[in-house]
Amino acid sequence: MAARRVPEGPAPDPAVQKLRIRYAKRGRMRFTSTRDFQRALERAVRRAGLPVAFSAGFHPHPKISYANAAPTGAASEAEYVEVSLTERVEPARVAPLLDASLPEGLDVVEVVDGEDLEGSLADRLQGSVWALRFRAGGQHLDRMPSAVAALLAAPRVTVIRMMKKGPRELDVREALLDLHVSTEPLTTVPVQDGDVLLLASLRHQTPTVRPDELWAALREVSGVDLPRPVSTRLRQGPVVDGRVAESLDAR
Repeated sequence: MAARRVPEGPAPDPAVQKLRIRYAKRGRMRFTSTRDFQRALERAVRRAGLPVAFSAGFHPHPKISYANAAPTGAASEAEYVEVSLTERVEPARVAPLLDASLPEGLDVVEVVDGEDLEGSLADRLQGSVWALRFRAGGQHLDRMPSAVAALLAAPRVTVIRMMKKGPRELDVREALLDLHVSTEPLTTVPVQDGDVLLLASLRHQTPTVRPDELWAALREVSGVDLPRPVSTRLRQGPVVDGRVAESLDAR
């Protein structure tokens, strides 16, 4: 048996700090894919001069963890990523450096020291709150309240998603924690006269139900061709007492 090859040179420096970064996808940047953002962030980390840790092996890569990215086409105010560093830095200093190095529309909202937080990031992201904006002038918007009531009353509403291994049935009602027509203005979602805004809380499952699948479920239960909304994720967090908590640290 051939001897196992071992990479030459010294081992990479160990990670001593983990930064948890919350960022937003706004405007045209909602059409960027997860891979597009990964490339943009890796460039931004280099430009900002952060001492990012690398994996070992023949093909070292930066130790950056991505969790539950919003689907392409959806905006978000609450995307999360963790970056491991080989030297300790002040999180407050990192936020403006990274923000200045990212394209406009990919905006750093907050940077905190992940070592001070309990539980892994993936474990804390148990649900999302989404805003679905239906633009004024769309057909059947007057049917929205009855469509919402019908979906909430249904014990099960399934839609089909095409996966790599073929079609898969998803139960939207099982994932739905709350859904209602919003009458309160949101600073992060511009709404014009005549628009209809839905707020939806969805529990993360495997696979996670997306806003487009919630829209498909509303069309199914209403029996009308509702217009496609523009979706924005407002927050992610633990699910506590049947609702998505305001903070990742909520218990």
